[in-house]
Amino acid sequence: MSAWKPGRGLLGPLKPLIGAWISHPDAQVSPTPILCTRAFRAFGKGWLELDARWEMGERGTYREIALFGATADGGLGFYSFTNDGKRSEGMFADGSDIHESAIAFEAQMPAGRARMLYWPTEDGVGFNFAVESKTQKGWNRFLCQTYRPAEPE
Repeated sequence: MSAWKPGRGLLGPLKPLIGAWISHPDAQVSPTPILCTRAFRAFGKGWLELDARWEMGERGTYREIALFGATADGGLGFYSFTNDGKRSEGMFADGSDIHESAIAFEAQMPAGRARMLYWPTEDGVGFNFAVESKTQKGWNRFLCQTYRPAEPE
């Protein structure tokens, strides 16, 4: 990904994410205890699929499948399902407090309001991903990872 440019249409904001991505646990800019991958690809007409995997060692692989597309009111939203039986849905949101080009979604979760954000890395060769919860003082970040293009299989 050399340029973070949205495309046209409802799914246009997600264009910079299309492809296969990896966040290494030993990356200095994104120290995470586990290997994570995200793959975004077309899913029929008008939908984008996310296949996210967290390699948890002896605990196995934690997976999320999410579909991004039109909600009942015609806005851009997502529907997410994880292999531990949880699910969520949310709407496209403003993430400009993090980065002017951030792609953000908000969802009402059992524990409260949450948002996920994607924004370009400074070198333009990947993206940052964060998950935050809403508190009385603002957004509280509890996950942040940096993704780079994954090697072709």
